[in-house]
Amino acid sequence: MMPLDRDGDTIIVSPAVPTRCGDGVVVRAMDGEVMAKELKRKTLETVELASLNPDHPDRVLQLSEVSFIARVIWASQCQGCSSSQTPLAR
Repeated sequence: MMPLDRDGDTIIVSPAVPTRCGDGVVVRAMDGEVMAKELKRKTLETVELASLNPDHPDRVLQLSEVSFIARVIWASQCQGCSSSQTPLAR
């Protein structure tokens, strides 16, 4: 499966909108890593994230490792993007 997002795509996220399993989310880890994934599961202690790109593994983060999590509420494919552009890790 090819990644859903490519370099140059625009996404709008909202940390105020509640997240549900299956939502596209952007997560920023405390170490500064930012990733776009699908929310698989959220507990009181962990966040499980599914990668939509087989080149990137699924992730499980402790909530203490998460700086913020925001739900993707809108996405737009960039105009003129080619398949040779670098995909975003999702």
